[in-house]
Amino acid sequence: MRLTTVIFIIVLFSACKWKDRDGASTHAAVNWENRAVQLQHLDSLSTGSTYLSVYSEIYQKSQERTYDLTVTVSMKNISEADTVYILSAKYYSTNGELIRTYFEKPIYISPLETLEIVIGENDKSGGTGANFIFDWAAPQLAHEPFFEGVMISTTGSQGLSFTTQGILRGVKP
Repeated sequence: MRLTTVIFIIVLFSACKWKDRDGASTHAAVNWENRAVQLQHLDSLSTGSTYLSVYSEIYQKSQERTYDLTVTVSMKNISEADTVYILSAKYYSTNGELIRTYFEKPIYISPLETLEIVIGENDKSGGTGANFIFDWAAPQLAHEPFFEGVMISTTGSQGLSFTTQGILRGVKP
């Protein structure tokens, strides 16, 4: 019986992600420079643009009170065979002002890979109606990348989470 308990505890601890002192996961942020590519034959790829709404904060009880959220933006390559390329990822505030551009050169996403952008709960720069615009390229006849936002916050015993999905703004073959 004791041996079973010890083995269970060892398996439990080895399956857990280690957290830093602030409780944040030690999962490394994406190094955009390491993912940069030179696209020699952009004209042979289909290009498109996708819009994604995200929320750094939402209204609570009234317009004068807001609830802060952590935002995870997932950029997913849903193809099993083709690499897709993200040409730009631009983050805009509720007022439509550009807050930041995440990388300067196109990046690649391998088949079935997901890359993430995380906007911390303390970063309220996006406001209650923030937006992303993603420009991308993919081989013709390949699936376009899929973009999803997950907003979450937990305080005490309260938890709140919801998702948004990207809307295709257009494709050029």
